Parts: sequence; structure tokens; C-alpha cells
Amino acid sequence: MDFHGDRAASLAASLAASLAASLAASLATSLGQRVSLRLRDGDGFRDLLGVLASEKTLVRKNGEIVEFSPHEIAYMRVVPVFNRRDTTFDALEIYETASKSLRKIEADVVQIYSCGPTVYRDAHVGNMRTFLLTDILRRSLRLRGQEVITVSNITDVGHMSENITESPSVDKVLEEAVIESSTAIEIARKYEARFHADLASLNIEPSDYYPRASDEIDSMLTAIATLLEKNSAYIGSDGNVYFDARSCESYGFISGNKLDSLKPGHRYEYQGDGGKRFHADWALWKLSGSREEMVWDSPWGRGFPGWHIECTAMSLRLLGKKIDIHVGGIDLRFPHHENERAQTNAIAESEVIDTWLHGEHLLFEGRKMSKSAGNVLLVSDLIAKGIDPLALRLALLENRYRSQIDLTWQSITAAEATLRRWRNALHQWGSRSDLKFDNQIGNFFMSDLDTPKAILRLRAIEKDKSIGAADKRAIFLFADQVLALELDRVPEREENSPAVEALLRARAQARAESNWAESDRLRSELAELGFTVSDSKS
Repeated sequence: MDFHGDRAASLAASLAASLAASLAASLATSLGQRVSLRLRDGDGFRDLLGVLASEKTLVRKNGEIVEFSPHEIAYMRVVPVFNRRDTTFDALEIYETASKSLRKIEADVVQIYSCGPTVYRDAHVGNMRTFLLTDILRRSLRLRGQEVITVSNITDVGHMSENITESPSVDKVLEEAVIESSTAIEIARKYEARFHADLASLNIEPSDYYPRASDEIDSMLTAIATLLEKNSAYIGSDGNVYFDARSCESYGFISGNKLDSLKPGHRYEYQGDGGKRFHADWALWKLSGSREEMVWDSPWGRGFPGWHIECTAMSLRLLGKKIDIHVGGIDLRFPHHENERAQTNAIAESEVIDTWLHGEHLLFEGRKMSKSAGNVLLVSDLIAKGIDPLALRLALLENRYRSQIDLTWQSITAAEATLRRWRNALHQWGSRSDLKFDNQIGNFFMSDLDTPKAILRLRAIEKDKSIGAADKRAIFLFADQVLALELDRVPEREENSPAVEALLRARAQARAESNWAESDRLRSELAELGFTVSDSKS
């Protein structure tokens, strides 16, 4: 008698029954609500968006009734409903890198793949700007009632250190493990946890899926085997598996870097791949050699995956062969996204990514952030200084995502003062949670995520005496659905800084001397710092 086998089967059956009961309860409580369903469909998925009429039927916005089986449901989400009776803004338009033009995003269900962090160190605020781009994109789409499914990968293996030469390949995670006298997996999990903490501090909503490269080895092996079968890859003279760049006739589609212009020795790919046939080819699977950690068995020998193949394998497995938007920093446009596109399209035999969206670089105090320059700024550094991390979010949103910005301590502290002033204002404007649609703000969000103009509009509304307090609060709360600055947070009482105390004393002196012009000027200066001054009638 196989006691252990019977017990495992019993536990599996119990878990399946529990999940089925939970799904049935979710369906029952969601009747009449707008839902997003992802249904299993053979080896892939199909997505439905509409009002749940019964546990087995859904009504789309065009009136079509679609039947489904609860057993097909892989993912279910109730779509928050915003009262859009007064909304008139068009579909979101974003700048598509490859075509260098604006592209409308009109799908009911929008699938987004976003390149995530390599977890061998903390993500600095420049990295966080890219993840903020995905967040603003997702929130803007949901503002229009579109459903969004997001995937963001966690690179914990395969991303090679930039200082390698002809020596055996050095993985960034393994390299940091040696420095910190730890194991690779401990390093990866440590910095992955910190990454999620930073996202939460900046009010960046988590993705629906966070696949880890180390957990996706099987899907990568399958992808590599498919590329070999399609003659898009080959086994090099050194035993490594390489992608044949010349098999992709449209290489350079995103970046404009055509193969005939990429000369040998150009540092667009890691060195040490001596077994490839063409200088622009790249490794899909590398033999382990003397490396002992983070290696796996494969049909081509024990080794580890190249960096680019993970995004191809993960995106195809989780999102299928049609992905609406791929997000990343501008530094990933080439070679990573160019190589990823070549691999993905070769497997799918079609153009998988519809829109490539890239965020620009960020400087800090006039220089590129780097460990050697000593100017790396982390979210945790702001928190340690007592600065609200949402001040950083506001400072970043005051600039267009595709414009290079120079972040400074002054811009961060100015943003914190604005945040403090707005929260104080909303507190004074009442306590209602009503939202009031503002056509200009809505259109700014839909116009290539123009958060700077939306923020300028809020500043104008704040000062407009013709708009009532309740309406001001409702408009600010409407905008905060995308800005996510927690503007309705109750202001905290805190000790005044010496600078603020000096301004208060100077203003009291001006009032004592009946110097009303100077008194008003100092009141305005205090208001800009987020402090409201009320004078007694006496």
C-alpha cells in the first residue's frame, strides 16, 4: 500500500476542491459586476471583459453574450467602476519607439510586459523611474475602464557582469554573492524583497506576475529548442548555443542598428563568446565550465541561460503571442530589446509586441548615477532622511517620461513641500470621497501620459477662487487615481524647522510694524513650503 502516494493524492484533491469552492464564491459575489476573465484555451489563453451575467455567461459592451466554463478560468478580476458619465477623453496615446510616432491603445484588455530588475543590488531611483512608467500607464488605462494584465520579470541568473573579458563568464548575482560572502540565491532573494519594498514606498502597484528567471529554466529550454528547430539558432564551436542574428531580416527594427553597421569589437554584446559564427550573434545557453552555482542540466550540456532569452520565454508563456505594450528603460532598447524581439518573433512566426515604450535616463545632481561617482540615490536613502518617498514620485511625475531629467535634492524637497501643502488643503476642503472628472486632466493623462501638465492644472485649480472647496477636493482626488500621491492622507503635525520658525518670526515682526506687503509676501513663502498661516482677528 502506497500510504504517502495516497496521502499526496488526497491533499491534492482537497486543495482542488478548496480552489473550486473559492472560485464559485467569487463568481457568485461578482454577478452584475464588470470583470476580466483569462480563460485557458489549449496551450494559450483568451481574455474576456464585460459584465458577469451568471456563473457561466458574460456580456460584452457590444451586447454579445459569451459562455464559458468555470473550469477554464485561470485568472479573474473585478474591474473597479468609475462614474464616467461626464468623461469625454479619447483613447490613450503613447510614443512608440520603433515607429517614432504616437499610437492609440484601444484594447479592452491590455497586456503589458515590463523588464524588471536584476536582483544583485538595490534598484536606484533611476531604475524606479522606469517602474513608475508602467504604473502610470496601467493607472491611466484603468481610468478609462480598460483592464490591464502586467508581467514583470525578476532576473536572478544570466545577466553577465559588464567587466568580463575572455575569462569564464561572471554572473552579476554570483559576483555580488562573493563580495557579500553569501550564496547567489540569498543575494537574489534579499534584493528582490528590497525591490518590492521600494515599489510599495512609491505607491507603484505590483504586477500580476513576477516570474523569476531561475524558476523559468524549463520554458527557456523549450524556447531554445524551438529556435534550434527553426534554424534560428545553432551550437557553436565552444558548445554554447547561439542565436543566428542574420536569420532575423528585420533586425534593427526598434533601435535602427542594422547588422551591416555593427562592426566586430563594438561593445554591444558581452565578450568571451568565441564560438559564434557571426560577431552580432548572442548566447542563448552557455556551458557552465568551472561555474558551480546557478547551473542546470540541458540537452546541450550543464550550464545557464543567456540574458535575453528569459524575457522571450516568460512573455510567451504568460501573455501569449500577442502583447500590446513592452516597457523598459531606454538603455534596454539595444541590444536587449532588439535581441528579445528577434527571438520572440522567430518562435511565434509573427510580430508579437505591438508597441515598444521606453523611459528616458535620469541624472542626479547633473551626473549619471554610478557607484564610482558616489551619487547613487536609493528610495531607502530618502526614508532615512525623513523624506516622504511620495515626494520622489511627485518630483518624477513633474517631468515627461521620455525626457531626460536632472533630479536634485532641491527638486525633491520642493516636491515634498507641494505634497504637504496639497494634503493640508484637501484636509481643509472637507472629508468627502467624491470624485469630480476634470476634462483637461483626463486628456493630459491620455495624451502620452502628460503628468507635468496635469500637475500644472492642479496648481491652477488650487489657486482658482471661482472653484468651490468641495469641487477642488473632488478634482484632486480624481487626479490622484493616476498620480497616486495619497493626497487625502491626513496631514501629520510635526515640529517646524529653524527656517520656518525664522519666517514666522519675520512675519510677526512685519505685522507688528504694519508692513502688510512684507507680511503677505512671507505668508506666500510659507504657503509654498506647505504651511497655512491663519491670523486671529485680534
